[in-house]
Amino acid sequence: MRRMSLCVCISLLFIGAGLVSPPTTLQAQIQPGSFTSVQPVVAPLQPTLINVNVPDFNGPVALVIFDSAGRSVGAWEFNLVNGYGSVEVTPRGTLGPHWAALFAGGLQVANGTIYQLDAQTTVQTGVPFLDNLYPRVRDFMAQKTLTYAIDEHLVHGYRSPDSPLLWLRDHYYQGRAFRYFDPDVKSLIDGFRRAQMTDGSFPDFLARPEWGIPAFRTPVEADVEYLFVMAVYEAWQMTGDDGWMQANLPAMQRALAYTLSDPLRWEPSLGLVKRPYTIDTWDFEYGPTTIDPSTGQPAPRHWIDEQTIWGIFHGDNTGLAQALAALAHMEEHLGQFQSAQQRRDLAAVVMARLNALSWNGRFFTHHVKLAPWYNPRVDEASQLSLSNAIALNRHVLSLEQGRAIINEYRTRLQRPGNIAFAEWWSIDPPFPAGSYGLAGRVGELPGEYVNGGIMPLVGGELARGAFRYGEEAYGFDNLRRYHDLISRTNATYLWYFPTGGVAVAPEFLGSDGWGSSAMIGALMEGAAGIEDHGVRYNNVTLSPRWPAAPTAINDAYVVARYAASDGYVAYRWQYRPGDRRTLSTMQLEATGSGVALRLRLLLPSEAQQVVAVSLNGQPVAPDVQLVGPSRYLVLDAPNGIVQVQVSFRTR
Repeated sequence: MRRMSLCVCISLLFIGAGLVSPPTTLQAQIQPGSFTSVQPVVAPLQPTLINVNVPDFNGPVALVIFDSAGRSVGAWEFNLVNGYGSVEVTPRGTLGPHWAALFAGGLQVANGTIYQLDAQTTVQTGVPFLDNLYPRVRDFMAQKTLTYAIDEHLVHGYRSPDSPLLWLRDHYYQGRAFRYFDPDVKSLIDGFRRAQMTDGSFPDFLARPEWGIPAFRTPVEADVEYLFVMAVYEAWQMTGDDGWMQANLPAMQRALAYTLSDPLRWEPSLGLVKRPYTIDTWDFEYGPTTIDPSTGQPAPRHWIDEQTIWGIFHGDNTGLAQALAALAHMEEHLGQFQSAQQRRDLAAVVMARLNALSWNGRFFTHHVKLAPWYNPRVDEASQLSLSNAIALNRHVLSLEQGRAIINEYRTRLQRPGNIAFAEWWSIDPPFPAGSYGLAGRVGELPGEYVNGGIMPLVGGELARGAFRYGEEAYGFDNLRRYHDLISRTNATYLWYFPTGGVAVAPEFLGSDGWGSSAMIGALMEGAAGIEDHGVRYNNVTLSPRWPAAPTAINDAYVVARYAASDGYVAYRWQYRPGDRRTLSTMQLEATGSGVALRLRLLLPSEAQQVVAVSLNGQPVAPDVQLVGPSRYLVLDAPNGIVQVQVSFRTR
């Protein structure tokens, strides 16, 4: 009945506009009609042909289509000859069954389901290194899944590239990619919630019962709690499941309370998270190989003792600030406004403290010691560690900080004497041999593993950050170099030697999901420019950055779909360069499941003056905003049907 009333309204609008006539006695004799989609299942913005029949009717008809939420997503007028005709329509709007009404002679002569709208994540630009990346990474990650039962609860997730266990950090970071193809994004998080300790802390990895391996927390780790908060937040974003998120709220609140109070994690004199002297976020601390107290076997220094060197590591604190903001978003959604504001305020305070202590003007100092301690074997002040790249995408940096970090990585790649094939260092410069004992395993020497190895996870975060901070061409360059790297061997590794080789060790699989996921994040959120600020893509910013690609792109079709829900957004982007006599034009058509859409259209470097902008056929004033040297045309639009055309002069 709801859709019938909508159709009556549309019919009245058509009559008022003169598109159809009021019904007459003759028109009332028009026979019932029918319509059929050539494709029963269609994709957003991919035109499909509709065949129409109204027996013995000649003249104009109108087809009005509504999405599964009852929104009108288009009306098409065309002619029938001898009762038959066809029209090409553009599917838009929410996923699911779409409904249509057919009008002839001022009467509704047919209605019903016309097709099913479905969406699958895709990138089509005509440039192989961009178009092939997502399916290749999806294939890599299919080799990384683990599914098994813990106390009769099934858990499903993505394993570490160097450990056959489900670590929270490895699983969380791989969500940059699996969000697009895996519908089970909650069961592993539920497993960690059930494993939460009474003090609010979590284990690093879950138990593997069939192997007799219990859940375990590496004592030196200080990041697991904020990672749990972020894992819940992003799974909620993918699913839109408010009840599930609310069920996890007490666990998230206890987790951050632990971080902010436990003597092993919090330094009250500085108001920042502390940890032992590890390499960035990794789980072993400075010093020679020690003895595992549980097995009596040689092992890295995973344990805290009287020899532990304490300090402030920047990644723990940028991660905490990000998690505080995420928890504030969730609390605010549930009506807990006072707590949400307190968390946002604390996030700002944490970043102010960290900047004062650790920011050196170009990047965050790796590890600021709590007590005087000098390492004569390495210049610690110059060490650039991987969480600088991760910080680029935590929404905690100023524009100047983000651009400085990117410039630091790029400059180091170009320095005289550099032998590294990419600037994706785990840490640079590395520690001398013997600084971190690993019981003789690969990683004790400079240039190995997290001691200076080259990590695609760094490259992916660096690329995504480059797109965010106005270095779009550099972002594309990182994606291209990664595609070239994996094309040589059809494999992707957690780390590479600086000269490009890989370690021959069974624990390092050739299907690393952490690094490849980071690259997908750079592709989808950076190059394609799709960022979800709400849940299920209900509040999206679109920033297509195709004008900065190294190979000319004139047409792009992109869909981002959460596999765990019907949340999606799709767009078709076109660029037509002009010449001395004609204007250049850029067009964007977008649709999705949400209600709010902010458009940020990157202008080509040759664009000189924006002459005209129209949104859904109506002129709007151009609003050009700068991000570093890059210029973005910014406008807000309702989602569902968005059509933008921009005309500009070029140099």
